[in-house]
Amino acid sequence: MRQTYAIIGLGRFGGALLETLVANGQDVLGIDINEEHVNDYRDVATQVVIADAQEDEVLRKLDIASFDHIVIAIGHNMQASILATINAKDLGAKNVIAKAENRTHLRVLTKIGADVVVQPEREMGERVARKLLAPNMLNFIELSDDYSMAEV
Repeated sequence: MRQTYAIIGLGRFGGALLETLVANGQDVLGIDINEEHVNDYRDVATQVVIADAQEDEVLRKLDIASFDHIVIAIGHNMQASILATINAKDLGAKNVIAKAENRTHLRVLTKIGADVVVQPEREMGERVARKLLAPNMLNFIELSDDYSMAEV
């Protein structure tokens, strides 16, 4: 099923996400304040724009609420990440996924309404540790605090 995605922040995480979604036939709008990042994805994304997602008027003009999924992939600028998340939610975005740099950032993003919050570095670190501890385990999915599923 074809979906629409807006990715705000085109660093390593946002860029990898954009490339993977486009490679799988999805429509993706890439947004970044850095012209160099935008230029890196000009020939990949459905559309890319240089814009500051901290400004609600910018997201309104981009009709951010019309996208099926909005990913806030802003890295080291916690303020920009928080403001972009608030702006997207205030404009009626349905599914906002936000990247957190640390536990405090995760708590703030959750409290302001992000639908899903991810910590890619932490999650990948846990995955690598599980692989080291159980080399016969091919895949691992945590279903809840009490249940997991593993492919061995």
